[in-house]
Amino acid sequence: MADPELEAIRKQRMSELQSKHGEAGNDQSQQEAKQREDDMRNNILAQVLSQAARARLNNLALVKPEKAKAVENYLIQMARFGQLGGKLSEEGLIEILEKVSRQTEKKTTVKFNRRKVMDSDEDDD
Repeated sequence: MADPELEAIRKQRMSELQSKHGEAGNDQSQQEAKQREDDMRNNILAQVLSQAARARLNNLALVKPEKAKAVENYLIQMARFGQLGGKLSEEGLIEILEKVSRQTEKKTTVKFNRRKVMDSDEDDD
């Protein structure tokens, strides 16, 4: 093999390794960013909720994770704008849960699509 060919192969291999390393680094940095965000959320919630309220929210997260996430976002937003005075009790959390439930309540409707059935007599004509 000539030296230019060898050099081209080395450069190609080096760029492949760098791109693979870069992708792994991105995944790791994304995981670290997600972990930092989760820690921040937990710290804020620990500051604004009493232990009983935090336990209730954790129980809700086990059953309805989407609803718990919505309530967490609502509480964090309230805390950032200074709308919470002190720690929120379990009763206060229940009121917020009821408020969120009313806002996200789904109206269920049942719709029937009736299809005309063709008689076999009409096909014989």
